[in-house]
Amino acid sequence: MQQGWLTKTFKGDRVIWALVVVFMIYSLLAVYSSSVSVAYLKHGGNTTFFLRSQLIILALSLIIIVLVHYLPYRIYYRLAGLILLFSIGLLALTFVFGVRVNDAVRAINIPGVGRLQSSDVAKLALVIYLARVLGQFKDKLNDFMVVTKFMMVPVVIVCGLIMPENLSTAVMVFGISMTIMFIGRVPMKFLLAYVGIAVVGILIFASVLVMVSDDNRVATWERRIKAHFSSKVDDDSNYQSNQAKIAISTGGLFGKAPGKSTQRNMLPQSNSDFIFAIIIEEYGLLFGALPLILAYMVLLFRGITIVKKCDAAFPAYMVMGLIVMITMQAMINMLVAVGLFPVTGQTLPMVSWGRTSALVMSVSIGAILSVSRVVNARIMKEELPEEEKTDEGEKIYEPAKA
Repeated sequence: MQQGWLTKTFKGDRVIWALVVVFMIYSLLAVYSSSVSVAYLKHGGNTTFFLRSQLIILALSLIIIVLVHYLPYRIYYRLAGLILLFSIGLLALTFVFGVRVNDAVRAINIPGVGRLQSSDVAKLALVIYLARVLGQFKDKLNDFMVVTKFMMVPVVIVCGLIMPENLSTAVMVFGISMTIMFIGRVPMKFLLAYVGIAVVGILIFASVLVMVSDDNRVATWERRIKAHFSSKVDDDSNYQSNQAKIAISTGGLFGKAPGKSTQRNMLPQSNSDFIFAIIIEEYGLLFGALPLILAYMVLLFRGITIVKKCDAAFPAYMVMGLIVMITMQAMINMLVAVGLFPVTGQTLPMVSWGRTSALVMSVSIGAILSVSRVVNARIMKEELPEEEKTDEGEKIYEPAKA
């Protein structure tokens, strides 16, 4: 009876549902352990503050995943342009009226809701939009002007609005966009040209900022890049990275055991940006790092499996784009924690403490499961609602030939 209820409620790829459970378990354990000291100091001795907060966020995330995975994926196709315009407007409002968090204006206060990190919303909106236009113009991808007008201009606008206060996120969004366009068979010569233009654009933008204002983020960008490639131990520039490395090295193969972390008391952002280091410290390489890395790789594999089963362009590109977005952010977070990448401020998807990131990732997972649900129903020859059937005139997705 219970199994039938679960099967009817949680449709789509069962492996992805299982991965959601795995991420949530790691999240609750790691967020509670990594934030005990901060909660005690900042919330009147209430050591469970972040645990309760994360429990509420994860419960809301699960509800969002369930609701979104029942929505016909064509809704995203129809609303892709409007969602992108909304996210651009949100970025513009954040740029003008945003609140300063960690020395940068990255969020906007919404009455009754709290802080919303607009770059996370824009990242999701851009991925869905690119999936739509790649399907629409799949026969015109060799036209540089078409690709530039309908794909690169929105990418430049979104990244341009994010970059002044958050270069790392802008670069990541640009990289995700380039990866999606590469998968969508945009010619490599176009992509290389865009990357070259972007590098020159960033250098010019940084130079202008330095000339017109003393209060800018250029010094922070320069300091982080220099600190990453420097062999000198600098307490100011490398403090977070050094504390994360200590956590990882002392964790070893098996870890110190849950709740036994010592670096959580010294590592800033231990429950968000550097939560992976705390997980390794407490659970070790075998029970902390490897299972999480494997989970994200399995998620990538399941996404590719869903894509191969799609019979239309848009859902295939959307699933691939969302999977690339999630796994790329996860890999960047992990690389930062182990010292192989400059500090970026990216959270670990579905694991780190956070509001906007968790909710955006929930919508992403729900959209992937929505496509999986329809694909599975078609394969099993189940009757689908009219809005979820593939139109005869819909562009068919053809996997790339080896």
